[in-house]
Amino acid sequence: GMLLFNLPTLIYKTRLSIRSILYLFFSNDKKWRKPQDPLQVFGPLLRGKKGKLEQKTIYFVRHGESTWNDTFNKGKHRTTLAFILGWIPGLIKAIAYEIYLVLSGKMDSWFYDSPLSHLGLSQVDELGRFLMKRPPKGRDGELIAILRADPGSPSSKILCSNLRRAISTMAAGFRDRLSRRPHDKIMVITALQEISRNPDALSITPAHKRVTASWIERRSKMCDFQHIFDHQTDMSLHVGNKPVDSNGLKRMVEFCDFVFSRSVKEDHVITGGHSIWFRSFFRNFLPHAIQHKSKTNKIVNGGIVAFSLLKTTTVDGSQYMIHPESIRVIFGGF
Repeated sequence: GMLLFNLPTLIYKTRLSIRSILYLFFSNDKKWRKPQDPLQVFGPLLRGKKGKLEQKTIYFVRHGESTWNDTFNKGKHRTTLAFILGWIPGLIKAIAYEIYLVLSGKMDSWFYDSPLSHLGLSQVDELGRFLMKRPPKGRDGELIAILRADPGSPSSKILCSNLRRAISTMAAGFRDRLSRRPHDKIMVITALQEISRNPDALSITPAHKRVTASWIERRSKMCDFQHIFDHQTDMSLHVGNKPVDSNGLKRMVEFCDFVFSRSVKEDHVITGGHSIWFRSFFRNFLPHAIQHKSKTNKIVNGGIVAFSLLKTTTVDGSQYMIHPESIRVIFGGF
């Protein structure tokens, strides 16, 4: 009876499983020709050549650790031995829980679109507490005041990946701002979906539907996750999963186009997302000759890094570059 009662969820999960197998074998999400060095276009403009330059400040916010990381990645918080000894029991626990979630008809999963783990929630709590503090004086303080949406600060827009661990990170990390500003929304866009062929990088939330709080989040006292998902998360641009023929570069360019489009009037764009997506962005949009740890290291879980994104238009269309001297660690770092 239990299975029949939850047939729609079971069918949906089955389709997701098939899709994840297609991604595993046919996705080229990590393969693209590196675009030309943006400095070729922007170098002359920065040296004073005439031409229109637009600029926006972007804040990359990396999600907290997920249940998938907990099962498959050692992480910095445990020794290799502890990870190896705990791996098989951890995997058995994860699979057993996955079966329970399918049978109970929950729009939830340990593996697909994996939610924040308990460690991930504590990392996001640290981020939230940092953003509750009064900003210091100076440039960092100005940027933190913008993140907090303090009175008198330039306005900012919150964008986010369509994966739950990122949306939950924005919900809890910015909980103080969201509770002070009930009309403020997290806008979800598929362009920010992680660059990966793994099932944890597939969105479990159907197109334009509300996000469902995970079993871990429902027990959390940090904030009312479901309330934020229902009332302060804009799913109008969540068109479902990235297409199988998509790749990381296509989505990164789509993100840049969107940030400078009419849909985003604000000059400050807070962006909830993922480590490989963010690292790829630095690799492709910083001048190629520049060595910076953003090209080799991941932003830490719950970390925030700010930078200026430049735009100009040539005969080949819109061109983008990260201003190399503008990268600032606001919280956590690389």
